[in-house]
This record gives sequence, C-alpha cells and structure tokens, in this order.
Amino acid sequence: MSTEFKPIKEGKVRQVYDNGDSLIIVATDRISAFDNILQNKIVDKGAVLTKMSSFWFDYTKDIVPNHMISTDVEDMPEFFRTTEFAGKSMKCKKLTMLPIECIVRGYITGSGWESYQKDGTVCGIKLPDGMLESQQIPEPIYTPTTKADLGDHDEHITFAESEEILEKLFPGKGTAYAEQIRDCTIRLYKKCAAYALERNIIIADTKFEFGLDENGTIVLGDEMLTPDSSRFWPLEGYQPGCGQPSFDKQFVRDWLKENPNSGNLLPDEVVEKTAAKYKEAYELLTGETFPSA
Repeated sequence: MSTEFKPIKEGKVRQVYDNGDSLIIVATDRISAFDNILQNKIVDKGAVLTKMSSFWFDYTKDIVPNHMISTDVEDMPEFFRTTEFAGKSMKCKKLTMLPIECIVRGYITGSGWESYQKDGTVCGIKLPDGMLESQQIPEPIYTPTTKADLGDHDEHITFAESEEILEKLFPGKGTAYAEQIRDCTIRLYKKCAAYALERNIIIADTKFEFGLDENGTIVLGDEMLTPDSSRFWPLEGYQPGCGQPSFDKQFVRDWLKENPNSGNLLPDEVVEKTAAKYKEAYELLTGETFPSA
C-alpha cells in the first residue's frame, strides 16, 4: 500500500509535495487570471505546462542549471503512479526560492503598453518615443516584481529595490544575486525568443523564478516559458499598432475583461479554445505532437 502524500504548498495552479530530499510539483488543470482561480478546468493543461517546462529546461541548461530531476512518475513514489498525476508531475531539487519574479519584456503590450501611453515608460524604464502597441522593444527590458502570496497582487519594483530585498535576506550577497538573476533572465529570453521565432512564434514577454541550491548556486525553478507564464503570439499576421492574437491565457483575460460579471466562470467554447491554444503552442514550439489521452 502506497504512502499518502498531502501538498505542503498549493498555489493558483500547482501543488507541491515533500519527497524527502526532493519535491514533487504537480501542475493541475486549474487556470487563474487577474490573481483569481477560475471555476473551470482546462483539460490537459497541467500536462502541457509540465511538458513545456521540461522542454525548455533541457534547452537552456547550458545557461543556468534548473531544478528538474524527472517527469517520469516511475521515478516518484507509488502514490504518484496514477492517471491523476501522470504527465503533470515533475520531481525537482529542493531550493531556497528567491522572492522575486523575474519578468522580461521583448515587446510592448499589456500593462506595459498602458504605462507607456501615460508617460513613455514601462515600470519606470524610459522607452523611445512614438512606439506602437505590440512593437518590439529595441532591447529586452527586465522588470522584476515581488512574489505575492496566494490572493495578493505582485508589485512592480525597480532593480535597486530587488537588490535591497535580496541583500536583507542574504547580507553581502544580495546585490550579486540580483545581478545574476537579471542577467540570466535576459540571456534565457534572448535564446528562447530566437528559437521560437524560427518556429513562427513571438515570445512577447515571460517570467522566470530562481532559487539557491545547498551550495548557494543560482538555479532556475518553478515553470518555464509556458502559456501560463508567457505571452506567445503567432508570427504570421503580426503587425504592430494593435493587440495580437495569442497562444496563451490572454484569450481568457480578454474574455473576462469583456464579461466582468461572469463570476470567474468561463463558457464551454472559451474553455475548449484555450485548451486547443495551449496544445497548439506546445506542438509548434517543440515540434512534437501532444499525446492523446
């Protein structure tokens, strides 16, 4: 009889289980938007997130080590060897996570576009005059935020503020850690954005999270370049000056904005289209067919 596991932490989408010297991170089919968990589930979403992260972790391991050990449930305790967890679970190294969300923007969109229209800046960073919505930024910009607890909102911070936060936690090392995660964020984005462009996908922006291993080494954790953490646009038809169709949950965000009294309940057609978009992004980026149930 297998030992029963209980999550030690539960986020908007993920459940984290303690496995002694490692963690089991399970990506559920839940979906969140505007810091709220929606009532619907998106079929196979958890598997898409796990397989997508696994692909990118492997692709970028030359830039920075990551926390992934295995996505095969046969490498995990018996409790996880069921259809409920298969395909959605990742065995990971334990890290001391840094309380910074590392956001990188390659194109001006979303809240960045709203800010630019007001004063020509994005998160306090001055951009050239006369830019259009969805236009590529001359050089990707790093715009970190705090990492909020469930139900709270992330807050934009300056790079200097990220240094201060990390210096308080790691006296004498915080500035170096802040510089390392900033530089890794930009390098990861540039490499992956160039790869995606070859597969006709624009990565407009994304976020990364980092932690420290037992030796104090910076390690990439959480998820990586999934439709939950990134804006993916099709290259075909891309035209600055307006919003772009997307392969990510921006479709869900847009519907919620248009239907503010929805009670966070999506109609079936939005759920189905979102599931299809997630799978399409996975297949275009990896070149692999998403496995049927």
